[in-house]
Amino acid sequence: MITGTTFALAAGLTWGLVFIAPLLLAEYPPALLSFARYLAFGLIALPLAALDRRRLAQLTRADWREALKLALVGNLVYYLFLASAIQHAGGPLPTMIIGTLPVVIAVSSNLRDAQRDGRLPWRRLAPSLALIGAGIALVNQAELAHLRADPAADLGRYALGALLAVGAVACWTWYPLRNADWLRAHPDRSPAVWATAQGVATLPLAALGFAGFWLVDALRGGAFAMPFGPRPALFVGLMLALGLLASWLGTLCWNAASQRLPTTLAGQLIVFETLAALAYALALRGGAPDAATLAGIALLVGGVVIALRVRPVAAAPNPA
Repeated sequence: MITGTTFALAAGLTWGLVFIAPLLLAEYPPALLSFARYLAFGLIALPLAALDRRRLAQLTRADWREALKLALVGNLVYYLFLASAIQHAGGPLPTMIIGTLPVVIAVSSNLRDAQRDGRLPWRRLAPSLALIGAGIALVNQAELAHLRADPAADLGRYALGALLAVGAVACWTWYPLRNADWLRAHPDRSPAVWATAQGVATLPLAALGFAGFWLVDALRGGAFAMPFGPRPALFVGLMLALGLLASWLGTLCWNAASQRLPTTLAGQLIVFETLAALAYALALRGGAPDAATLAGIALLVGGVVIALRVRPVAAAPNPA
């Protein structure tokens, strides 16, 4: 339990970095950020794949098809939605919407995976879910107050950002459930190998997306300075950093956590990503969190602590 929680914390700290890249590169289209991030991830995965080619060769065609699905939905589509949401609504609001993932995944997993992981009693799970939900609501209320105080705020743009963030939540509810299915079905496989396999699977998808974006931009008259945009050094550096830390290392840590924890509990530990992203976004904004934000963070952490004390019970067998 302690080891799994530590891996989940490490994954959250690295994944939180992806929330500030769209703010630092606000003039870059979200699609380009998504394709470039995972192009970097795929390129970083290639030498790792070469070193681990024997274990990768043990993966079947079905395994590679699953890696492609996970790469498409959990990587490219998810970050396309998230980067778009952040550029429309700023950092904190999408962060808080993504912060509902612990609740959404916990509920989905408890309904879906009780036979495999055991059932977490709803009565004992409810207090942690309530605390997490209340914490998210408090932080979201503080952000809405900040929005109302800005005379230049565009409510329609923020609403679209919120809707895009909901799309990101849908993608990343599906991803950890499917990813855990594969890892639990293959307990003899290394999480590092599976992380590398997803990186290799992401590479052709990201390369095609990047080339397609470049072609469309050229057909439109080359309005954007392809391939690296107006700030190439910052763009390339951030994409490589996200590819190595947030994509490969984060996936590795999450896979290690998923093998050690019930999916319901692991899902709640995604709250670490929310806390890290919120801290990074507030630091970038340059403002100290107010009392409501601090109270919300405390509730989030308290909910996770309580959740870790809940132990699954054997689910009733399905009737023959």
